[in-house]
Amino acid sequence: MFETEKTIINYENLGIGRLIYQLPTTLCEIFLSEVFKKNSIDTLDQETLFTINKFFENNLNVSETSRKLFVHRNTLVYRLEKIKKLTGLDLREFDDAIIFKVALMVKKYLVSRENRIA
Repeated sequence: MFETEKTIINYENLGIGRLIYQLPTTLCEIFLSEVFKKNSIDTLDQETLFTINKFFENNLNVSETSRKLFVHRNTLVYRLEKIKKLTGLDLREFDDAIIFKVALMVKKYLVSRENRIA
């Protein structure tokens, strides 16, 4: 559920996903509403989410991420500023980035639970 590019993952290798998986859904929903006070995570479009995921994949490195996205560095900085305005989180700051990363994982968890129930 957390590592979409892999089909089988050892439970011991889930890391923080293991903690999230054990949380009640109500607590997860409260967490998301507290993190995204300004706008819901659902307001972010696919391009923005792709940019965020690439930024995380490249360890918050603006230059490397802009190279991988084939965009100018300033374009990426502009996108990160837009995300900051939308969410109140500056992904270039480690604390904000980790909160956002956990929130993305929590959202994935909630969606996967909804799909299993439906």
